[in-house]
Amino acid sequence: MIRIDNHLGMIELTTTYLKSLIGHAATSSFGVVRMSPIGAKQGVKTNILGGTSIDNGVRVYVPKDSNKMVIDLHIYVTYGINVSAIVDSIINKVRYVVETETGIEVKKINVYVDGMES
Repeated sequence: MIRIDNHLGMIELTTTYLKSLIGHAATSSFGVVRMSPIGAKQGVKTNILGGTSIDNGVRVYVPKDSNKMVIDLHIYVTYGINVSAIVDSIINKVRYVVETETGIEVKKINVYVDGMES
């Protein structure tokens, strides 16, 4: 659960909702092949259930002493496409979607390219 205090009161959003929102925004970006699981929990869930979940490769947290969230994304990109352009596009799209849908500012988006696929 993400809790953020602002001038209107407290906002509470489930991490499941946020990860799903972010996962949809990231995977619909040009050049993204798939999301890469983060950690053992997502890896086991992917291997046991088969297929991929939309929240794979997404980590969301709010640092202490801050009301802005930080997002980590782990992705696989299409081989032969400018990685820098893909990452810039993902950052802009995810920031826009999260801020317009939730009203919460995004402090930073870290995109980790774990590999390339054709």
